[in-house]
Amino acid sequence: MSDKPLISHTYTADPSAHVFEGKIYIYPSHDRETDQPTNDNGDQYDMVDYHVFSMDSIDGEVTDHGVALDMKDVPWVDKQMWAPDAAFKNGKYYLYFPARAADGIFRIGVAVGDRPEGPFVPEPEPIKGSFSIDPATFVDDDGEAYLYFGGIWGGQLQNWQGDSFDPDGQEPEGDTPALLPVVGRLREDMKEFAEKPRRIEIRDENGELLKGRDHDRRFFEAAWMHKYQGRYYFSYSTGDTHYLCYAVGDNPYGPFTYGGRILEPVLGWTTHHSIVEFEGRWYLFHHDCEISKGVNHLRNVKVKEIFYDEEGRILPVARD
Repeated sequence: MSDKPLISHTYTADPSAHVFEGKIYIYPSHDRETDQPTNDNGDQYDMVDYHVFSMDSIDGEVTDHGVALDMKDVPWVDKQMWAPDAAFKNGKYYLYFPARAADGIFRIGVAVGDRPEGPFVPEPEPIKGSFSIDPATFVDDDGEAYLYFGGIWGGQLQNWQGDSFDPDGQEPEGDTPALLPVVGRLREDMKEFAEKPRRIEIRDENGELLKGRDHDRRFFEAAWMHKYQGRYYFSYSTGDTHYLCYAVGDNPYGPFTYGGRILEPVLGWTTHHSIVEFEGRWYLFHHDCEISKGVNHLRNVKVKEIFYDEEGRILPVARD
């Protein structure tokens, strides 16, 4: 399998890959050149729309289906349409996306379409009870659907350690438990939560919550859920240490036990991914900054095959 960027005519990142209608569909964020300053708040990630891409085969051509949703068509969005995801249920396709509202706070919206490539028609308001960034959907074998989300620093998860936004919220340090990602079960219509979202516990080999000082393992952003041999694999990015890691549990809510790294740091600052099975093989979609030669907000999507050992552990993928 070639390790070249899958898409080179435009900048793409944060690829959420799904198999719909016998094809791989990729739902990435759409990076663009900007004059916004580069900082830990992520102002340089100044995206305004989403394209959808598809592949008939893992090594085949990639089709750009064009703009599926634009910021100007979403009434509540002010700026920064970050990493999206998609789901299929009840004959409809759903695109979930985070963005800043006029008050500067990230919320998560949903748009609905009849085709996996869109176009998608957005709901006029964000999902009630949503916050932070990086929505990832998972539809389980019983038809129940879940929305995972959260991201610290620019993603504002540290501002939601209670039930309301605290502008002075800080990431925990030292032996204080690390911030936890969030999950909420979705209603049957996929447009709202069926319950109040809850925190997801990620524990170490001794059953203790990962600590705030453990930046090599603690959750930072980029939640993803997949299922392998009946178990639930919650994977994520460690952010400032640039690893992709995973943890394993027995139900969609966890708790999850840390399992190891999937991918070592690649060129660029951020790491964001998805894991999907296609034609009996498993693939990791992720991004780096090869095309832009290291500009951290001008990224490109790549794919690598992944493998599991006999005990269900994901074998680490060699970086480029």
